[in-house]
Order: sequence, then C-alpha cells, then structure tokens
Amino acid sequence: MAARTLPPFRADHVGSLLRPPGLLDARARHRAGDLDDAELRAVEDAAIRDVVALQREAGLRTATDGEFRRTSWHMDFIYQLAGVDPTDQKLAVHFHNRSGDLDFEAAALSVHDRVGLGHTIFGEAFSYLKSQVDDDQVAKLTIPSPNMVHYRGGRAAIDASVYPELDEFWTDLTAAYAEQVRRVAELGCTYLQLDDTSLAYLNDPEQRAMVAAQGGDPDHLHEQYVKNVNDAIAGRPDSLRVTTHMCRGNFRSSWAAEGGYDFVAEVLFSELDVDGFFLEYDDERSGSFEPLRFVPEGKPVVLGLVTTKSGELEDKDDLKRRIDEASKYVPLEQLCLSPQCGFSSTVEGNELSVEQEKAKLRLVVETAEEVWG
Repeated sequence: MAARTLPPFRADHVGSLLRPPGLLDARARHRAGDLDDAELRAVEDAAIRDVVALQREAGLRTATDGEFRRTSWHMDFIYQLAGVDPTDQKLAVHFHNRSGDLDFEAAALSVHDRVGLGHTIFGEAFSYLKSQVDDDQVAKLTIPSPNMVHYRGGRAAIDASVYPELDEFWTDLTAAYAEQVRRVAELGCTYLQLDDTSLAYLNDPEQRAMVAAQGGDPDHLHEQYVKNVNDAIAGRPDSLRVTTHMCRGNFRSSWAAEGGYDFVAEVLFSELDVDGFFLEYDDERSGSFEPLRFVPEGKPVVLGLVTTKSGELEDKDDLKRRIDEASKYVPLEQLCLSPQCGFSSTVEGNELSVEQEKAKLRLVVETAEEVWG
C-alpha cells in the first residue's frame, strides 16, 4: 500500500512535554484525596491549553497534549485494554545515562483474559486536544504500539489457559488496536503515532539475549512485531496518517538500549506499512544512517537529531551536516526533523528546563525552515 501523504511539515516533535509544577502538584493532591477528579481535570485542561500554545509559539504546526493526562507514555494506555491489568510483581528495569546506571522497579502486567477494547482509550483526551488547536495546526494522538503489550513481559505475562497459542493473542490484540484506530479516526483524528521501543531495543544484543531468556525468538520477533502493526492499521481510513516512533528508552534523561537499526532495518523499513518513521538519531547510540537505504521511495523519515536527554542546545550547522549525511541514503525531500524522543515520557520528566525545551523546539523549526524552506 502506498504511503498516505503526511502533513507538509518539515518540523515535528514526538509527543510528551515537560509537566508544569502546578500540574504535578495537582496530581499529588489528587492522589492524597485533596482534589477530586473534576478539579484535577480542570487543572489538566488549563495546562494543555498552555502547552498547545507553547507548541504554536515555537512554530510547530502539529500539536499534542504533551501527554499531560498520563503518568507513563505507554502503561496508561495498556492497562485500559480489556484483559490486561497491573500486577503486584515488579520488573527490574536498567537504564543508563552519562553519569552511569539508573535502576528502578516498574509495575508488571498480566494478560489474564481475552484482550479487547471496551472503550475508546484517550478518546476524551483527544477530543479536548482537537478543540484547542488552531485551524492551521494538526492535533496528533500518540499511543503505544501493540507490541509493547508483549515486550514488557513476554510469554510469561500471558495466561496460558487463556491463550494456549500466541497466535490467538496476536489476533485479539491487533483486533483491539484496529478498533481503537477506527474509533479515533471517527473522532476526527488525522494523525496517529504508534510509539514502539521494542523495534529499536531488538537491535541491542543484550535485549535479544533477554528475549531468548524469556523463551522468545530474538532472531524473528521483529518480523512478528511488524506484522502486528500492519494488522492493527490495515483498515485505517484514507484520512488517517499513521507514523511510528522508535527509541531506545527515555526515563529521566536515561536510556535502556543501544545499537544501530541494522538488525531490523530491512524488514522494518521495507515491510512496515506506516506512513512515516520517527527515528532516534541524537548520538552514537543510534548507529549510522546506512540502514536508511531500505526506506521505500516517497516514505518520510523524521530524523530525531535534537536530544531531549539534556538541555545543551545543538549547533544548527551540525544539524544541517547530519541531515546532509542522511540524504545520501534517503532523498532530502523525504526527510524531516524532530527531537529524538519526548521530553517527559513519564511524569518525572527529563533533566532540562521548560525554557531549554522551548529552545530546542524553536531550533528544530528554524533548522527545518532553513533546510527545506
């Protein structure tokens, strides 16, 4: 299937933005019982109005709600799928940063019943975002890829009495996602982004060893994952563009995996039926641009060259040089520019200020205008 035309914007951003202190305080008061649901929503609404304006003022013509109604970029969605719940078990997650390692425990999940979609997840949140964007802005919804439901715990997280064979699980999971895609399109969503760390993680030999230890097939899992996404979006209407964003982890300015896209590149770029790729490329962790040689003609690649891991501002000439390097593998007219990941994939946020975040968004816009006009 030919790629649908993406919005004609050379500058974009991945999705999450730093939460303002007032919103963080409101969430803490809500957890303590000092703020009811309606009062929290009012604070969230105001913060989202402000963050839409922030994106507009930076020069972006797409806007997300900053993921301000979420604690985590993915689990807030996944736990709302029918048949999936958090468990008391904790998973040890190992992250790395410039100072060393960062370990924390994350909630595990359990697929304890048939997976389905009971309600439109983030439906109300998207409708509110859409009501706040200007006519020249496109409201973008970000949700985790279906693969994230599996990658977090592997086969062990899926009740074998419910799904004796994984094929049944994939069928139910992708059907639930297909229904979610249909519903958000009915709400007027024209730009949906599937965030998928798994397809980037699988480039890392240590991550593939983890998959093998879980009893999975590290050599072919990416092929199944590409099929899952394709099945989930196959019935999308012509009005809906779907992209995918791939990174190697983003938590408090830290990452979980390393390695270029080489291991998954041929299958990923030639077979994944999305309308564009958001790719992490902020430093040597992401490898070279050479795997981009598998990208089909005409399909946009959004280069994540501006890091969200630190507040240090990139040099514009360096960004232009790297865009030029990428254009050796993908024609310049197919390339776009964005930050490498979200600024706040979890509620804690990365280690930079809102002013530094604004400067990076402006840099993306200004660089794109100078490169592509």
